Amino acid sequence: MKKVLIPTKLNGVARDMLTAHGGYEVVQDDSTDFGTLAEQNPDSYAVIVRSEKVTPEIMDALPSLKVVVRAGAGYNTIDTVYARSKGIDVMNTPGANANAVAEEVVALMLADARHVVAADPSTRAGKWEKKKFMGREVTAKTVGLVGFGAIGQLVAKRLSGFDVKVLAYDPFLSAERAEELGVQPATVEKVFSECDYVSLHMPENDDTRGIVNKSLLSLMKDGATLVNCARAGIVNEEDLRAVKAEKGLRFLNDVYAKDAEGDKSVADIADVMLPHLGASTQEANYNAARRAAEQIIAFDDKGIANYVVNRDIPEGLDRNYCELAYTLARLCRSIAGAHKKTKLIETSFYGNLKPYGDWLLVQIVAALSDDFDHTQGAVAALDYLKEMGVEYINRETDTSKGYANSITVDVTSSVDAETLSRVSVRGTVAEGHQMISRINDFDKLYFEPVGVATLFVYKDRPGVIGAIGNALAEAGINIDDMRNPHDPSGVNSLALMQIDKPIDCALVAKIAKQIEAQHSSCIVF
Repeated sequence: MKKVLIPTKLNGVARDMLTAHGGYEVVQDDSTDFGTLAEQNPDSYAVIVRSEKVTPEIMDALPSLKVVVRAGAGYNTIDTVYARSKGIDVMNTPGANANAVAEEVVALMLADARHVVAADPSTRAGKWEKKKFMGREVTAKTVGLVGFGAIGQLVAKRLSGFDVKVLAYDPFLSAERAEELGVQPATVEKVFSECDYVSLHMPENDDTRGIVNKSLLSLMKDGATLVNCARAGIVNEEDLRAVKAEKGLRFLNDVYAKDAEGDKSVADIADVMLPHLGASTQEANYNAARRAAEQIIAFDDKGIANYVVNRDIPEGLDRNYCELAYTLARLCRSIAGAHKKTKLIETSFYGNLKPYGDWLLVQIVAALSDDFDHTQGAVAALDYLKEMGVEYINRETDTSKGYANSITVDVTSSVDAETLSRVSVRGTVAEGHQMISRINDFDKLYFEPVGVATLFVYKDRPGVIGAIGNALAEAGINIDDMRNPHDPSGVNSLALMQIDKPIDCALVAKIAKQIEAQHSSCIVF
């Protein structure tokens, strides 16, 4: 019988389900210190936690530990890297708390609009400050959702009764899916510039950290409201502090760098702040507990590991190909335009990569959408694509093409309501280095995707490369590597240049205009 340790105040449904299964002994104790509890139960096979920290010391005290389940979505309190080194699988239960967080967003909006937090103690003190607490209505306002996954969609649904106009930013959200859900797809700039309320719903990672900065905040209407029940790190606090004072913004917050007692860095700028209560409802606690128990049972009985967030790549797959899949999709996104709506993803996995399509798809989806966490599994990736209304096709490969271990990624995006654009790239790994072998019709590139690059497509004629080089030189930018092939028709040429420093988008646009480019991009690999 396997012992499951639950050192937290978790709904009893997890304990009951595991006990009823017959294969588990459950020890649940939220009054004893976690470290002490671990020392008392060294034979524990699994641990279910909420916000408790699972440190290397805790894992070392549990030599039989094989599974840690975070009953919730975020798992930043678990040392997943150390767990992997110990052969411990870490799972989460994404979606279990989605409705609770969505309702909290609405609660914050209403509480702030009607001064509920400040008016209560005032009235209890015998005051009657009706003029001071003149409020405003949420009804008929424009609400922007940055990130439109499960939580964002539920926020839109919960707000529908207020007759609000909802703008949603998500690079995967199709126009058809948006119409079905009653929202308008929009760029992130449009969301910040046109909305009375902007609510954030994206994970924190290298691509999203500090994404809500001065450039976006400065677009907001005077007196508009920013709501963050996602992750603290996605907001640049110093930029918010400066712009908030200038534009009279409201800031409603439930997330912090550390979930612990002590001073909070946003205390001076948060108009309403809560102690990370997003998932703190009885219903969410029940859902997360049930899911945690179900996942442990499915993991043991059927080997289902869909929600393992720290599982290493499978045996036989070179890690370089995971990175290659991410790079290829990121390249497609850069060429297509970051704000274009993805309609269709097509992949081809050649040679020995074919059995690993599911693993590689996760990297592709993570590269195309800032809202999808790359630590999730293939099932979550497919569910996310379905949720966003994006079609996915994994094509049968033709071995006669001789592409060996190569990956092709095609991304079709909507330019406008009637026009679609398609970007197709192929790459491989040679001597441990990623290589881009084809971009659209430009083949045999063998370009290593590192650093910063510029890409121009133009009608072939003498002098164009010289003009590009001169413009870069005038800006103090050196060309480190270059590919300049023709397309099969011989009419168009591609100038793909690796440069030694970041380039301003305005300069790229200036060069594109000078050479009459059909397409131009600045790409950061």
